[in-house]
Amino acid sequence: MTRIIAGTAGSLRLEVPKAGTRPTSDRVREAIFSALESWNLLAGSRILDLYAGSGALGLEAASRGANRIVLVEKHPQAAQVAVRNAKTVAQAFHGAKVPSIDVSRSSVQHYLDAAAGEQFDVIMLDPPYDLGEQELKANLTAVVPLISADGAVLVERSSRSPEPSWPEGLSRFREKRYGETVLWWAEATQDDASQGED
Repeated sequence: MTRIIAGTAGSLRLEVPKAGTRPTSDRVREAIFSALESWNLLAGSRILDLYAGSGALGLEAASRGANRIVLVEKHPQAAQVAVRNAKTVAQAFHGAKVPSIDVSRSSVQHYLDAAAGEQFDVIMLDPPYDLGEQELKANLTAVVPLISADGAVLVERSSRSPEPSWPEGLSRFREKRYGETVLWWAEATQDDASQGED
């Protein structure tokens, strides 16, 4: 059973697809969102949740104050679960301003290639552990023009996987291990001194 941990929809139960996804544990999700809150990257933010599965990561962000959330999931059953979960979370706002939550039934690479001009403050990739390193690098390369100057990119991987191959335009600034899971954090490369505020 997966639940929203905190925020407006805190403790709400979410559906999980019967197969084909690997939900992020509560401990790891709490670590992700504690970090994002400490960096002021949640309230009013734009979130892109790639390989979304049930949508738990993006919907946790919605519950905690994100303004716009896009969940990208190509598996039809998982995408349907994400749509139902998004409706459940939206209902928890009881008339308060509901964040914009969209589910895109698309492959990650197709979505990224078509998303020119979009900007997100947080982009999260939680791909299947068997995703090839070259495919992950292609995803990350396509993410570069979509991340805001002060935003963050998260890659969640198995502790047995190598560090992602970061493309030009992204630089890793943090690595955290939680048992079998590693969280890799990256940011846009600051090549313009005028963007130098941290």
